Amino acid sequence: MNSVIDNIKAVLINTVAITGLLISALPVMASTPLTDANEIVQQANLASFYAGNDGRAEARMKITDSQGRQQLRQFTILRRNHERGGRQDMMVFFSRPSDVSGTVFRVVRQPGSDDDRWLYLPALDLVKRISAGDQRTSFVGSDFFYEDISGRDLQADTHKLQDTTASHYVLNSRPKDPEAVEFAHYTSWIDRNTLLPMKVEYSNDLGNVYRRMEVQKVEATQGFPTVLQASISDLERGSTTVMQMRGIRYDLGLPASIFSERSLRTPPTRWLRSK
Repeated sequence: MNSVIDNIKAVLINTVAITGLLISALPVMASTPLTDANEIVQQANLASFYAGNDGRAEARMKITDSQGRQQLRQFTILRRNHERGGRQDMMVFFSRPSDVSGTVFRVVRQPGSDDDRWLYLPALDLVKRISAGDQRTSFVGSDFFYEDISGRDLQADTHKLQDTTASHYVLNSRPKDPEAVEFAHYTSWIDRNTLLPMKVEYSNDLGNVYRRMEVQKVEATQGFPTVLQASISDLERGSTTVMQMRGIRYDLGLPASIFSERSLRTPPTRWLRSK
């Protein structure tokens, strides 16, 4: 039973993080270039994870390994903000593949402290609380990490504005605790108009880029610039995962009551259906 739980945990933990990235965006049009790196990072966090008061999205993930073999994951995400930039509820309902269908992952994001997570395994009718940690682990066997979806703690790194181009802010970030992560530093290209991170490259101690996130498609949804497709490539393993989003809606009026343990066993089907 433990191996089953561990496998599904790995998949779900990373899925939530990805979803957060893809489901949201904030239309911030900066006419005057920003010059403070921390302010840019804060605005990018809001653009990436806090669009609207709540949101719904259907996600499809295609994982391609170095030999060209592919796997698919499909799930629906519901999200509700308690306050802008603060506490946030998120639930991920898996529909495919068959071995994870009916599985539900619940997350309560708490910026500044560890997130709370629960996992429901329908085959065992078991709700298991998942401890914090392993934020930079593979999500559902993909190239995405949990932090790619739920967001990295803004205070975990020091940020420096490296360049301001006609279209992007280019930031270099270094971890305050190098022992806690696998990267030495990362470089972000943040769109000056939407403040969405469009590319992030992670470098190792040798200065080599080994991991890359890229956004391929952005469209406005209800006035919010929204990422519809993004990918992450592991340049050392030669694998790539592409995440596509559809059926995205914001400000649905999702009730707080659906973000509960009850919804793990009894999914809120009314809110999971595309409208």
